[in-house]
Amino acid sequence: MPPSPTAIRRTAEAYLDRHPSERAALAGLLTALNRTVDASARTTLPGHIMCSAVIIDRHGRVLHIRHRATGGLMLTPGGHIEPEDRTLLAAALRETGEEAGIAPGALCLTRQLLGSPIDIAVSPSKGEPVHRHYDFRFVFYLAAEEPPTIVLQDEEVSGAQWLPQPEVTSPTLRAKLLAAHLDGRPKPVNASALIHDGAHRYLLHLRDHKPGVMWQSGAFALLGGGRTHDDLSLEGTLLRELSEEVPDLRLEALKPYTLESATSIDGLSVPVQVFVGRWRGNPDRLALHEGVLLRWFAVDELDRLRLSPSTRDLIRRHAAENPPGSEPAVAPRVWDGGSRVVLNGVGVHLHLEDAEGRVLLGLRHPDSKYAGDTWHYLAGRCEQESALSCLVREAWEEAGLIINPADVELAHVVHVVDAPGSLPLMQLIFRARRWEGTPEVREPDKCLTWRWWPRHELPDRLVSYTRTAITAISEGRPYSQLGW
Repeated sequence: MPPSPTAIRRTAEAYLDRHPSERAALAGLLTALNRTVDASARTTLPGHIMCSAVIIDRHGRVLHIRHRATGGLMLTPGGHIEPEDRTLLAAALRETGEEAGIAPGALCLTRQLLGSPIDIAVSPSKGEPVHRHYDFRFVFYLAAEEPPTIVLQDEEVSGAQWLPQPEVTSPTLRAKLLAAHLDGRPKPVNASALIHDGAHRYLLHLRDHKPGVMWQSGAFALLGGGRTHDDLSLEGTLLRELSEEVPDLRLEALKPYTLESATSIDGLSVPVQVFVGRWRGNPDRLALHEGVLLRWFAVDELDRLRLSPSTRDLIRRHAAENPPGSEPAVAPRVWDGGSRVVLNGVGVHLHLEDAEGRVLLGLRHPDSKYAGDTWHYLAGRCEQESALSCLVREAWEEAGLIINPADVELAHVVHVVDAPGSLPLMQLIFRARRWEGTPEVREPDKCLTWRWWPRHELPDRLVSYTRTAITAISEGRPYSQLGW
């Protein structure tokens, strides 16, 4: 069954959230999705949807093939949606296999785009009657170092070429590729937790049985899931997934363990960052929000389970590397009245609005340990000082702004857990009614530039809790929380 109008509209609206200036150009698409006709069918007029694959190799080059139907133009692989295409992305993968002989397993998603289209191009058809094509273009990296052998579909294409990104033939695609800085080198887009009790038992999750819909349907698997655009790190991905699946699970000694490769429901190669952590509780006492059950299994019980060979090998490798008695002692817990006491860090942030209501944000240096190449509030961690003193100090040190504490009010609080195993952070956002000075870059190793942003046009690369706070402040809400 082809993708539903609701699914297509959801993809289009998410794209327009990132590219609001293109809403007028895609008005015809949105109108078509509101009609009773199938906008994915090639017979639908005055326009319908196509899907393309933008494949990037390790040198950053993009695969182009010469399409006979377009008079020999060099374009990325792509074409119309067929009834068997479950999603738009699946249609792009099928066209790639048919036209260039490249299997989905030779490709993987990019960290920047994940499964979202990089471009939705609007172009007239070459046939009669004349109509419009709305081309959803998805980006893939090659999973292996060497490009796969290209086997062309002779009746539709006549040649192939890898073009540098500045030479990509589509102007809109070329501009978006250059802006996205896609280097062709795969990075993990999924995070999983290898959870053990220190005594060679491993916690496995029995997934719902939904063939054709769910990855590893009906099998035992590790907890975890795929990265989203709001996740600042793979640790954040894992923490979010655990909070959604088993919110009461608290792991000890969590740390990165290894990189693995899995296969998605669409057949794509999926680079996975596996974290290892320890827990010694009773899984029957946990509230499980996704899947069927959680159970402990000894290593010698793995062959009795429906379990992917890669997960079975991963568990056995970890068990061999950590024989009984090799685990360090569990750090003692601090108890107070029966509750676990966990220290919370305090972050201080400055919310400034100019006369036009625009918010001041700084672009963090790409090499920053936290949120590199991402926009964020002027912010800092409290040292041995009050929160207001920290705010005044950071405003001067980072941007050369002079702020009187009497002109400051608490605007919002976000309680955040950024990464698995990390301490929770209480992020205090203060609004200054008045200040002296013009924002300037005083710590170039931390911040590249300051800019005033309209609240309805915030940058795509924005720290998730900063976006949450700006929205909450505009709505008058004093508190929010993320990652719990």
